[in-house]
Amino acid sequence: MNLFSQPKEQQMVFPEPPKMVSTKDFSYFKDMMSWNLLAAKKMNWAAENCQLPDLKKEFEAAEQMHSNHYDELLKLLKQNEGGSVS
Repeated sequence: MNLFSQPKEQQMVFPEPPKMVSTKDFSYFKDMMSWNLLAAKKMNWAAENCQLPDLKKEFEAAEQMHSNHYDELLKLLKQNEGGSVS
């Protein structure tokens, strides 16, 4: 019997995701929050230093989008405070 003909392990099927955040998931959340915070700061800097009104509006919209993403991620983590991190 070779490696490719071994039987596959059966995976458990859950009707909904567990109410917990794994350590790996938590690390991903932290990374995504860092990326969005950095992007929001860069867009803010660009908007403050931009002389073209149309482009300035685009930078401001991008800053708002990244700020919203950051806030949504934070809200998801706060909802999990009652849960657990494994």
